[in-house]
Amino acid sequence: VTFGTMAARGVIRDVGRVMNMPYADVDVIAKQVPAGPGALHITLDDALRLSKPLREQYETDEQVKKLIDTAKALEGMPRHASTHAAGVVITKRPVYEYVPLAKNDDAVVCQYVMTTLEELGLLKMDFLGLRNLTVLDDAVKMVQERLPDFKLSDIPEDDPETFEMISAGKTSGVFQMESAGMTGVCVGLRPQNIEDITAIIALYRPGPMDSIPRFIACKHDSSKIKYLHPSLEPILSVTYGCIVYQEQVIQIFQQLAGYSLGQADMVRRAISKKKAAQIEKEREAFLHGDPERNIAGCVANGIPEETAQAIYQDIYDFANYAFNKAHAVSYAVVAYQTAWFKCHYTREYMAALLTSVLDNSDKVAGYISECRDCGIALLPPDINRSADRFTVEEGGIRFGLVAIKNIGRGFIQAVMREREQAPFTSLYDFCDRMAGSDINKRAVENLIRSGAFDALGARRSQLIQVYESVMDAVADSRRQNLEGQMDFFSLADGSSGGRKNVKEIPLPDIDEYTPEERMLMEKETTGLYLSGHPMDQYREAVRRLGAPTIGSILGDFAQEGGPTRFADDQRITICGIVTSSKTKTTRNNSLMAYVTVEDDTASIELLCFARVLESCGPYLKENQAVVVKGRLSVRDEKAPQILCDSAYLLSAAGAPAAEGQAAKAPDQVLYLKFPSLDHPSVRHMKLVFQMFPGNAAVKMVMADTRKVYGTHASLHEALLQEARETLGEANVVVK
Repeated sequence: VTFGTMAARGVIRDVGRVMNMPYADVDVIAKQVPAGPGALHITLDDALRLSKPLREQYETDEQVKKLIDTAKALEGMPRHASTHAAGVVITKRPVYEYVPLAKNDDAVVCQYVMTTLEELGLLKMDFLGLRNLTVLDDAVKMVQERLPDFKLSDIPEDDPETFEMISAGKTSGVFQMESAGMTGVCVGLRPQNIEDITAIIALYRPGPMDSIPRFIACKHDSSKIKYLHPSLEPILSVTYGCIVYQEQVIQIFQQLAGYSLGQADMVRRAISKKKAAQIEKEREAFLHGDPERNIAGCVANGIPEETAQAIYQDIYDFANYAFNKAHAVSYAVVAYQTAWFKCHYTREYMAALLTSVLDNSDKVAGYISECRDCGIALLPPDINRSADRFTVEEGGIRFGLVAIKNIGRGFIQAVMREREQAPFTSLYDFCDRMAGSDINKRAVENLIRSGAFDALGARRSQLIQVYESVMDAVADSRRQNLEGQMDFFSLADGSSGGRKNVKEIPLPDIDEYTPEERMLMEKETTGLYLSGHPMDQYREAVRRLGAPTIGSILGDFAQEGGPTRFADDQRITICGIVTSSKTKTTRNNSLMAYVTVEDDTASIELLCFARVLESCGPYLKENQAVVVKGRLSVRDEKAPQILCDSAYLLSAAGAPAAEGQAAKAPDQVLYLKFPSLDHPSVRHMKLVFQMFPGNAAVKMVMADTRKVYGTHASLHEALLQEARETLGEANVVVK
């Protein structure tokens, strides 16, 4: 078990919730607590000392003072118990004979935390399951279908093409290297071997990240590599003179000062845990030795005292950040293997990767986008060709049936067995032959809507109209057979009667659904757009707006070292399709909405308060393409959200004025008449102008004061239409 404690930011949020303070107010206060590396150890007293805005609020606002005083009383107390994800205690006799046990949900856990268990002398092992090992295993099996003798162990460790791919930043889907920051390090370092990848994995964490520029500079220019003493070169040469690994710290103590490996490791632990008294005691032993522990010391080994002091200081500065090399190498090998597969067996690897993330539609969408970039077609589900998982075909990667909602694995296995006898030829043939299995109308409808029957020649619109009749006819036919009823005419012509007398129900002659309707059906049944993406038609408009992809924003915040491109509270513009919108009433009885917007890389949640809903609510309807402007909001351990300032239809915002659809010449002036400067229509139209940047003059006349205010915009027809709807036809004039 582990105990989550009330840390500074979290305790402010918890107390604010209990005090019924508005979320937005508490969020502002919580974010005044410094974040970043080491922030877990910052107390509320530290925060008041370090943050002037927080201190001023505390001293001037009675409610904030009460909030923080209450939070101080609770700070550091256990908040909840959770399960240590990978920790397993191994004992000779049943565990309950040593320590008390408890249940967390269905898991049996020790009631003591990790450190107590270690002090009691029990063996605690961390077992880490890696999804990527399953991905590699699945990829190997797919390759073996073509090359039966292929083995993972046959992969060369020094493949130039793989390292070239990593160095070019093509790391999407590569273990440990997907984040924007890590990709940037790969491009800068240009790794040439697994040793380089190991170092990247060890360095790319808060703290040691600061030494990455020096590491890269030394790799590319050996003249910049410096050793405090020649005896350090054999130990540090693999990392270009930088201390990166815990094993290097141990080697320095062992080889320069004569420590045993066990003694050296105890010092490393003391330094990493900042045990000051022990660190100072060891400095003397490192320099001049300790006869009681049979340690010779650096000076006795011919290293000048001044140099030894500098080396010890170097160790002190870096040991806290040093990473376990055995762990980093294990990860580096898996990272290299995934990169090798992506480079040489791209389809097999991406199919295995897609199968592994089926429960995460954002990741599936991102990897589908990567397939597109690699020139690999993603083929829609096909009742005669799809397996349960993603599979490789000549034309690309075939979508697996298990991703379609309401389709169980047992039913899919039955479909795969049945079609081995002969391919399905029609919807009726499928329903007739599968009637003995756990087939149901919802499953058949979803197969049709996802496109699984498209290859059989009928339109989805036709099949949706007749599938219930087909299934009812099959059921009636089987029931007659079971009851032994024979058709009079079938007896007369000598046939055996029964199921085969039911004729295929004719398909109605109706138009197919539009491409947009088909995409929406696919989204509803699989969580993904398969035959395209609604954003495809807006790619040029998005490019002109310079909006980042949603995936790039989420990926930047997800990386271990923290974001490098984006920041909390940063103003941002994104484009996407509205996929859901849920409204709720806030504590002060105003309306707000949680709106999800997605592009072809990922989705993000917008927080839209009453002011925005009044002016932009009509544009935040499901399935509409929108441009959203707002500020990034990043709460502890939550995916980034956007506090929405404005939203507008993408088709309008993306269309250039030069297309001429009632676009006006640049020397024309738009005159708008408003009731007054503080009227809501002024704010609304200012937001609209932001969506239509351009050079045409706009004059805003106030009816009450006769004052005129100026701005500029593109006089697009959509802008004019919006102005007419907001102000009335008579108050919108172009001259």
